Amino acid sequence: MEHDPLTPVIGFRRRSQAHGRVRALLRRVVRAATSVSLVPLLAGGMVAACGPVSSADRPEGPARRIVSLDYCADQFVLGLADRERILALSPDAGEDFSYLRAEAAGLPTVRPRSEDVLALQPDLVVRNYGGGPRAPAFFERAGVPVLQIDFAPDIEAVRDRIRQAAAALEVPDRGAALIAEMDARLARARAAAPDAEALYLAQAGVAAGSGTFVDHLIAAAGLANFSDDSGWRSIPLERLVYETPDVYAVPVFERTNHNMVWTPFRHPVAARRVQAGPTLSVDGATTSCGAWFLADAVESLAAGAAESRSGPSF
Repeated sequence: MEHDPLTPVIGFRRRSQAHGRVRALLRRVVRAATSVSLVPLLAGGMVAACGPVSSADRPEGPARRIVSLDYCADQFVLGLADRERILALSPDAGEDFSYLRAEAAGLPTVRPRSEDVLALQPDLVVRNYGGGPRAPAFFERAGVPVLQIDFAPDIEAVRDRIRQAAAALEVPDRGAALIAEMDARLARARAAAPDAEALYLAQAGVAAGSGTFVDHLIAAAGLANFSDDSGWRSIPLERLVYETPDVYAVPVFERTNHNMVWTPFRHPVAARRVQAGPTLSVDGATTSCGAWFLADAVESLAAGAAESRSGPSF
């Protein structure tokens, strides 16, 4: 199979004849063009065949044909836009790491590839990473505005991303309401949290250290991070022999391939420590993208630490 320079993923099933002609044209351009010249060639010579909605033809008011290119962007579209405004989501919108997967049920999906997306004639493309680094420039050259929502490294950045998305989708009140609800939940969780340490262990066997997004969530829950290294690192097994966090937090997904990977935490010493707990299961979707539902994870961390201090494990 030929490599598509605008990021291959899984995709949209309905293909018109025009769509097929565009695909053939684009394939010929890919064979003839270098990666440097590809975007201007596509935008300048092939876009007319796809029939994108031009700025002159686009109706005034909020975008009503929204396409999302990846599951992080899906969350903002599903959480802020009216359902009838959503033309298509990413193929991962229904996966277990997508927080709003239930809301995505019944909506079409599209591969984040140039010809697939343009064939739908969107009037707004929303992305975090979908389509690859050249996607924003390509779609804007094609006359389709792009809402770029970058990953948020901390909670204040999450607030900024919500405001940005809500403004672009012309629903600022909805964005403000999501932020207000998130902040209220964070405040309640922090107020109820005990003085405790938490160790967040990813399924790949590494722990969230200082500077990670999860580290900010642990702090927001009023807890100390047991992992005092920076970034995602393995905890030395020797340390676990002599020290134990008040609670182990482990993200849970319905489907994962990490159970086939050996990590230091499969060592009998680490396994016994984690199994002895107390261990808290955290919905992995609450931390996979930086958005308002991080409050779910913070509440779980605070409540788990409080229960660990009250006596019984869980």
